[in-house]
Amino acid sequence: MLEQTRRLVEAAAGGTPVLLAAVLEPGPRALEQGAKMLVEPTGERAGTLGDVALDDLIAERAPLAFSSHAAETLYVGPEGLSERTIAGATSVYLEVVEAKPVFLVVGAGHIGRALAKLADFLDYHVVILDDREDFADATLVPEADEVICEDFETALDRYPIGANTAVVMVTRGHKQDELSLRRCLGRGAAYLGMIGSKRRTAAVLEHLREEGFDPEELAKVRTPIGLAIGAETPEEIAISILAEVVMQRRGGDGAPMYHRRGGAGMA
Repeated sequence: MLEQTRRLVEAAAGGTPVLLAAVLEPGPRALEQGAKMLVEPTGERAGTLGDVALDDLIAERAPLAFSSHAAETLYVGPEGLSERTIAGATSVYLEVVEAKPVFLVVGAGHIGRALAKLADFLDYHVVILDDREDFADATLVPEADEVICEDFETALDRYPIGANTAVVMVTRGHKQDELSLRRCLGRGAAYLGMIGSKRRTAAVLEHLREEGFDPEELAKVRTPIGLAIGAETPEEIAISILAEVVMQRRGGDGAPMYHRRGGAGMA
């Protein structure tokens, strides 16, 4: 138990993520409520839920859990694990324990500040970067965990970007966006987005492609940025961007969840 606790603390502090599985309701199985098992990204396990077959089911689920940064309750049904609630079934809580995801906002204008507020609300570690002292001011963005005032390229070269980092470029112009994008490509960011119209962002990507940047890396850039919700204000634009970031992080598809029994014609 002590080793499990140490491993969870290590993961939460920024070490390698680990999957925690815990029995919520034993259901028909002879399990102990609260029994825990850890699964490493390598597949290695520590502890047991009290049932070898259930342990195996969880281990098989682990890759999907890691890719979607899962925090979910699953039920053991006739066909294995189900996300759908099953009354009286064995239920298991799964959570990928890891450091807070980083939300790096490049540009501290109106949209950048709105993004910082919303990302803080969603419990990201918020970093905001601008090369202007009047904008990179912690008093203007109290929600940010880090405020960096420095040349975009220099700061981005130094800042650690990886699989737990979302980078959004919303600077004052396409020149600054392109310079920033150059420094982020190929570094494995979980999300990489750049604001702008279809025409202008396509021109930026084509320019970089002609310079020899990897087409596969350029194809990963989300631009124009955000989901199409008709956003107009900085706050609405921030919502559309964060919705896309969450969608990509959790493996969603952005489709409406609205459903009415009996079909669309029913009142």
